[in-house]
Order: sequence, then structure tokens, then C-alpha cells
Amino acid sequence: MGKGGEQGGDSGEPAAQIRFYTWEEIQKHNLRTDKWLVIERKVYNITKWAKRHPGGQRVISHCAGEDATDAFQAFHINPTLVQKFLKPLLIGELAPGEPSQDRDKNSQLVEDFRTLRKTVEDMNLFQASPLFFSCYLGHIIVMEVLAWLMISYFGTGWITTLILACILTTSQAQAGWLQHDFGHLSVFKKSSWNHIVHKFVIGHLKGASANWWNHRHFQHHAKPNIFHKDPDVNMLHIFVLGDTQPVEYGKKKLKYLPYNHQHEYFFLSEIPLPFLIPSSHTLLTSLWPWLDSPRVPHPHPLPSRLLCCSLQTPLYLPDVPMSGRNFHDFSWFFRFLESHWFVWVTQMNHIPMEIDSEKHRDWLSSQMAATCNIEQSFFNDWFTGHLNFQIEHHLFPTMPRHNFWKVKPLVKSLCAKYGVHYEEKPLGKAFVDIVG
Repeated sequence: MGKGGEQGGDSGEPAAQIRFYTWEEIQKHNLRTDKWLVIERKVYNITKWAKRHPGGQRVISHCAGEDATDAFQAFHINPTLVQKFLKPLLIGELAPGEPSQDRDKNSQLVEDFRTLRKTVEDMNLFQASPLFFSCYLGHIIVMEVLAWLMISYFGTGWITTLILACILTTSQAQAGWLQHDFGHLSVFKKSSWNHIVHKFVIGHLKGASANWWNHRHFQHHAKPNIFHKDPDVNMLHIFVLGDTQPVEYGKKKLKYLPYNHQHEYFFLSEIPLPFLIPSSHTLLTSLWPWLDSPRVPHPHPLPSRLLCCSLQTPLYLPDVPMSGRNFHDFSWFFRFLESHWFVWVTQMNHIPMEIDSEKHRDWLSSQMAATCNIEQSFFNDWFTGHLNFQIEHHLFPTMPRHNFWKVKPLVKSLCAKYGVHYEEKPLGKAFVDIVG
């Protein structure tokens, strides 16, 4: 139990004196209506404030009852600014005799990883290259303009249409990787600028919601491949993943689909995906009240609404020369190609890895168990949007992607020191492993 005077907690009242808590006490507060967490040995009561968390209430709630220091540092590019929001939530500290990490985590490994992070910061690897991202955005815009010019000047013949589909598939896939950069706050020094440009790229070039993406994707990074915490492995009864979920479904006799054929219908599962983004212009208009709610908070609601009016403008410009059913069929076709690109790349780093229930590992070990890398090459870097460096991206999600190769040797060295498996494979094998 804690001891000492009471503190203000959610009320924001100043504390009479410091109160100390044991991990046994803190770990009890991991309920939906009672959430505490620890950051740098300080104990915070986030029960009421979680609903106002800019990253969504679920991602912060997943760390309830735990040491969230590494997750806190991983997601915030300006921790000093965020501290002012934490101050009213402070209720005490860890008791002097308590370790800094909860449960049976290797304290030396945790310390060495934090030392590694400090080294990376001193190497300025969290600073983005304006030239890199300017050129990257430029090559996407060039492809979009080229597609519009082609259909304007050459019409809608079969050869032109096929070339156009390849160009738009490529530009849209690359726009998807670019929005990922802004969503992770890895381009600009100010969070607000990253949020604004993220809404432009994902809203204007992709036709999707930045807030919906943040709400899901941050949970994935906080608890990758953890059932009930990572939405990317909660497949709504379509697939059974990992080693434990098939057993669980078997015991409960839950059979929504013929799971023994899931490696076959995996290819068909991507067919509905093209319908999601092209139809989101209409769908998101009706969802804005929900997206503006505290469940999915965002700092710039006005730009979000304005972008709703311009969703997918680049895609609908060709509607002038290509009208009626032809245009919509063409739109579904290249979206279908893009969806395959997206699914294979995003799943190759996670689906073949460990997928299980919460094991309360330290930050390094939890990310390493759920991620793997793909061998580096110029093509692999471009084709995957540098997601072939998935390990480094998960350990340092706000790091600009062009610096992943620089931190990779340091990460491998740390993993070797503690016997943590660092998996890297060729691109072809990664695709085969998905089916396997």
C-alpha cells in the first residue's frame, strides 16, 4: 500500500506531501474505471484524463498498471511540453525500494536501451531531412500530374489505361507511406505541423481519416501482436493468428469461417479493401461527429472538415475525360492493385512473428518479438516505404525513416548482448512466410 500524504490526482490540487507506492499496488489499477501508470518512477492516475488523450484513450489505457516510460518517450517528440498535462495527474512515486520496472523485466536491458536512445538523440538521428521528404512528396505529385496529363492527351485506350493504373497504383502506395511518416510526427519538429500535413496527405491524396488511422495505429505500436490490444491482429473472426488463438477457437468451437483454408482465402480477403477508400468520401462525411468526439480526439478539427470537401480530388480530376462506369471500374481496379501492395508489405513484418496475449515484456523485447526486418536495398527501401526496417521503426517510431540504417547496427549490437533474436529476411521469403 502507499504511504504518506494524499495528492490531488485528477482534481489538479497541489500535493500535501509525496506518497509512495509499490508495484503490487499499482498493478491493481489496470481496470477500465481505474487506471494508473508509471513514467520515470512517478505514478499518475489517468482514469478520467484518458478520454482526452490526443492519441486516443485506448493506447494510453493499454499501459495501465505498468511502467510506461519507454512508450511515453517513443511516442512524444516533445516530452517536456507533455509534462504539463501530466502534472495534475501526479499522485506519487515508486517507493525507494521498488525497481523502476514492473514485474520481472531485466532492469539492465531496460537501462541499456534507454542509454541507446540517448545515444541516438545525441547523434541527431531524430532530425528529419527536408530534402528527402520534399523529393519524396515531389515524386508522388509528379506521378499524379502525369496520370492526369496522359488521360487528357491520349484518351482511354487499353494501353493508356493499363499504364495509368500502374502510375496511380504506385503514387497512391507511396502516398500511403508518406502519410505514415507525418502520422508518426517524424518530419517536422512541431507536432502541430505534422498533424496538419498528415491530414492533408491522408485526406487529400488517400481519402481516409487521419484520426481513425492514429486511433488504430498507435495501439499497434504500443502493443504489437497482442490480442485485444493491437487492432491489427483482431481480425473480426476472419483469420485465426498465432499459436494460442486457434486453440482458443477450437476449445470454444468458434467457427465463423473454414480456418483450415485461411491461407487460400487470404488472397480473396483483399478484394473488399478497394471499396473502403474510394467510398470514404461519402462515409467520412457522416462520421465527422464521431471523429470529433473525445474517443478519437484531434488537435485540428477545422482543417479536417475542410479536407473532407476535397477528399480524393486528384483521383476525380480524370472524371472529365473518363466518365460514367468506365471511371469507377478503373478506380476499383487500381485500388485493388494498391490494396495488395499495402497488405503484403504491412503484414510481412508482423503476421509471421509471435502473436499472443499480453506478456508484459520490456519495450525492446516486446517489439522484437512482434517485428522482423527485410533486407536492405534501394528497391526494398522505396517499395516498402522503409518499412523493411520495421524493427528500428517500432523501437523509435518518431525517427525519420532515412535514418533507420544508421541506428540498425546499434540495435543489433544491443540485441546480441542480451540474446534477443533479431530477425531479417529477403523480401520474397517474407511474402512466402505470410502464407506459411
